[in-house]
Amino acid sequence: MPAKTAPMTGFEANCLAAADHFIACRGSKSATRIRARFDRIDQAEAFAATFGDSRTMIYAVTAEGRSAHIKNA
Repeated sequence: MPAKTAPMTGFEANCLAAADHFIACRGSKSATRIRARFDRIDQAEAFAATFGDSRTMIYAVTAEGRSAHIKNA
């Protein structure tokens, strides 16, 4: 059964609407962490799908540098 997701907050929705780029991030330890930058969310989701475990965190980042976790993919 998939994990229940919380509704998006106003801050998260604003970051998503004003996103300049997206970051896909995997790994809890800095030595093994993988980060990749994408222009569109669908590109970040496609990258996450290559791992097949829904543990890649996708963040929206605004031009001002604000970021919000959008989803795990």
